[in-house]
Amino acid sequence: MDASVSGVGVLDKAVALLAAVEGGARTLAELVEVTGLSRPTAHRLAAALVAHGLVRRDEELRYLPGLRLIALGHAASRSLPLARVAQGPLEALRDATGESAQLYVREGEGRVCVAVAESPHGLRTIVPLGAVLDLNRGSAGAVLRADARVLACGWAESVAEREPGVASVSAPVLQAGVVVAAVSVSGPIERTSRAPGRRYAEAVMAAARAVETAAGLR
Repeated sequence: MDASVSGVGVLDKAVALLAAVEGGARTLAELVEVTGLSRPTAHRLAAALVAHGLVRRDEELRYLPGLRLIALGHAASRSLPLARVAQGPLEALRDATGESAQLYVREGEGRVCVAVAESPHGLRTIVPLGAVLDLNRGSAGAVLRADARVLACGWAESVAEREPGVASVSAPVLQAGVVVAAVSVSGPIERTSRAPGRRYAEAVMAAARAVETAAGLR
């Protein structure tokens, strides 16, 4: 890891370690490989992150995201007014469709889940609060990229694009014609079908309008 993002090298290296464990448990050797840090540096910073609760270790001594990140994620979500007012519309969308509903905002070249209402089904799509996902995959990514075709019809759908076996439908939350967020509903293809837009587009668009109203964007 050579280039510094913030100009504070030690902070950039610590954040690189956090990013490395986002996808799951990592051994020290894997942290070194993924981040490009030297083994002593990776070990020293990982130990410091463990001490602060930002990283933890499992029974196999692999490194995982720390539990303190849960509280930080909830605090970040609560500080975003759009996420606070979206909770009611997301729960209504979840109840109307029976599937998990999410609100995403764009963050650089990714999208972040800032509010969620999980489906009551045992088999359901789970997107953790604070999860950072690819902007180039999934219906919410298409919405947040402000794809012209999406804006023209008011919604987007994806089938097994971000994750095998999962389909989703998303609609834009607009402020003065500009996309500021995406409301999504997602679930297993066996329930949503391979044409989820036919089933859920109307409800998802209604939820997006409800978020706009609640946030005073309309």
